Amino acid sequence: MIRRQRLAAGVCALLAALTAGIALPAGAAADETDQAAPKVELVLDVSGSMRTRDMDGGTRMAAAKQAFNEVLDATPEEVQLGIRTLGANYRGNDRKTGCKDTAQLYPVSTLNRTEAKTAVATLAPTGWTPIGPALLKAADDLDGGDGSRRIVLISDGEDTCQPLDPCEVAREIAAKGIGLTIDTLGLVPDAKTRDQLSCIADATGGTYTDVRHKEELSDRVGQLVDRAADPVVTPVATEGATECAQAPSLKSGLYTDREEFGQQRWYKVDVNPGQELRASVSVADDRATNPDYGVLLRAVTVNGREIVRGEAAGNGRTDMISTGLRYPKPESDDDTTTAETVCLQVTSSFSASAGVKTTPGLPLELTVDVVDGPDRASDVASFGLGRGWWLLGALVLTGFVAGLLWGWLSRWRVAVWRTN
Repeated sequence: MIRRQRLAAGVCALLAALTAGIALPAGAAADETDQAAPKVELVLDVSGSMRTRDMDGGTRMAAAKQAFNEVLDATPEEVQLGIRTLGANYRGNDRKTGCKDTAQLYPVSTLNRTEAKTAVATLAPTGWTPIGPALLKAADDLDGGDGSRRIVLISDGEDTCQPLDPCEVAREIAAKGIGLTIDTLGLVPDAKTRDQLSCIADATGGTYTDVRHKEELSDRVGQLVDRAADPVVTPVATEGATECAQAPSLKSGLYTDREEFGQQRWYKVDVNPGQELRASVSVADDRATNPDYGVLLRAVTVNGREIVRGEAAGNGRTDMISTGLRYPKPESDDDTTTAETVCLQVTSSFSASAGVKTTPGLPLELTVDVVDGPDRASDVASFGLGRGWWLLGALVLTGFVAGLLWGWLSRWRVAVWRTN
């Protein structure tokens, strides 16, 4: 049984490797050179509950200060870092005033470690927990520029400034298409805090982490700051049309859009003879939706004739669904270099659960890659494996011959054993 499982795993890995050219098209970035400086803002909850002593015998505030000091020492030189607080200044009971209590402790800029550490040292647990307002202000702090932008939110409790739902705020930030990611960390969280912080992170493609020890907090915040320095592809916000004639023309790159429930989105791509169009789309259900849904990506001519399609279905167990397609345009026999306009249609069959807002639409990510095509367009027709089909065939033939030899050798050994 173990051997069979290993064999199955090996076959799956082989198929994944052979099809990687389809799933992960090379050169999908609109422009990966000359990346602007990455920006990170650490947003720290300084509300009264941060006095609680349950982080390795010390307070949550002390653990956060220690983590910040260690992270500030290790922040890469190319990262512009800022610090924003929530609940750090107002000690009163007026809810309206408490929900405005967010301030930038250190501006997003080239880091002066001494000044940043001095600012952190002055913090003391004080007031309310206005997570939603703090996220809005943090997004403004990071506005501008083309580099990666990341908010790292550290909190030990739920937002206390409803009805400004911080999860809805995160969705609004994501809907702007500015490529801003929010990662969240919950300090010894309860179930409600965990759900809220997870929702905030999911809305922007970020991560959520439970933290119960000082060392975990330092390590995780450091990882997220370091991640901001990694080269990234910044998605370009676009707006698809309701029909191909009015669709935006796209070049190779990564694009984001929003698709309303039951809506179709159209885009156009020019493909020259001898080139291959590779496209993929992912649609995320960033709110409660009904199970059983699907996504369809079609490539059609301007006259409406379907060229190729990709489709996928889901049953509610995942929060994202993806599909892709490839279209190689063969070289023309008459030496013409006229590009063909290919229309890409994205359709999803998500439906909203009762009482769930339908706007803004579901986040959509579209990858377009136009590359030099294969020597023969038919190379990609072998079950989508491209030239990897020949390798798979050779491996199958090799396995068949090896099986025959092993069977013959086994029979020979049994015959010798019986003779003896």
